[in-house]
Amino acid sequence: MSSTSTTPPGIPGHGTTTAEPGLDEETSTASLGRGEGTHTAGRGRDEMTTTTETEAVVPGQGRDSQGRDTGTIRLGDRTRGEAIDDTTRYAPEWLELREPVDAAARAAELLDPLRMRLANLPGRGGFVIHDLGCGTGSMGRWLAPRLDGPQHWVLHDRDPYLLHFAAVGSPRSAADGSRVTVETQRGDVARLTADALAGASLVTASALLDVLTPDEIEALAAACAGAGCPALLTLSVVGRVELTPAHPLDDEITAAFNDHQRRGDLLGPESINAACDAFARHGATVRVHPSAWRLGPDESALTAEWLRGWVGAAVEQRPELAARADAYLKERLAACEAGELNVVVHHSDLLALARPTGGA
Repeated sequence: MSSTSTTPPGIPGHGTTTAEPGLDEETSTASLGRGEGTHTAGRGRDEMTTTTETEAVVPGQGRDSQGRDTGTIRLGDRTRGEAIDDTTRYAPEWLELREPVDAAARAAELLDPLRMRLANLPGRGGFVIHDLGCGTGSMGRWLAPRLDGPQHWVLHDRDPYLLHFAAVGSPRSAADGSRVTVETQRGDVARLTADALAGASLVTASALLDVLTPDEIEALAAACAGAGCPALLTLSVVGRVELTPAHPLDDEITAAFNDHQRRGDLLGPESINAACDAFARHGATVRVHPSAWRLGPDESALTAEWLRGWVGAAVEQRPELAARADAYLKERLAACEAGELNVVVHHSDLLALARPTGGA
């Protein structure tokens, strides 16, 4: 899902994207005056794999600990994405559209064991959290107000345009009112090392695993193990979709889409199992919990966008479906507009509790 003509990371279908250029690479987040969930998962193999640009550290801004707006953040006019190097840019408007559904889907059941681990970290005056493929920062807006204590978020993405939104839209405070700060780092999250995570309290990502290769998942698990930090990796697709009412073409579209997810050496729906195995091999205790999108009449705008991309990816994978898929899509969109379509898109969340370093 990171090619220039297909679905965003972990987003089951969003279609081909085009847009105007983003912000200049060297622009500091501190100098930007205005302003999700997922993001661009940097997976390039060019010069961006060798350097990481660190932006200015800024206080969280845009929302308070209860998620209330503290200022207007305009997402601009971009409704499509474009290719940056060999990575697709994802429209902030799409990420904003899915953010509340992502928030409702994430497995809150994994937070208590995570809090226990964080509370037992030795000698901490606050938490350092690395958010991989952060997009516009929806994970931080969801998680930071659910954790006590000062937090410093390091936001990783390849797209400076999305990093801008992530910085200006970050939360100001933690659950107990402690300060939250952020910095942005532009680079390839798939090649993060244990050294880069030195001092990290937690690694997070949303809709990332299913656009990684087996080697990249192994490297991520090794980096977390080497740094002794837990990982909370949410909203990985698992290859199951339920549409009500059912349609004879549902299963065929689903199968074609899943094959599209597996193109090249990407793991797609198998990523969650691969990640469980990789983290376990590195000594982590792993927990998995379902985190399905549940889309009804109130989410019709998101459902319609999801349908277009889901069917589009299926047809790209199997062009012989085109004529039937076109009629199918029109029928499904009409039902969606009429409030007669319900969709469940199954995902899983993973919490990997690596063995801590430094004695805990």
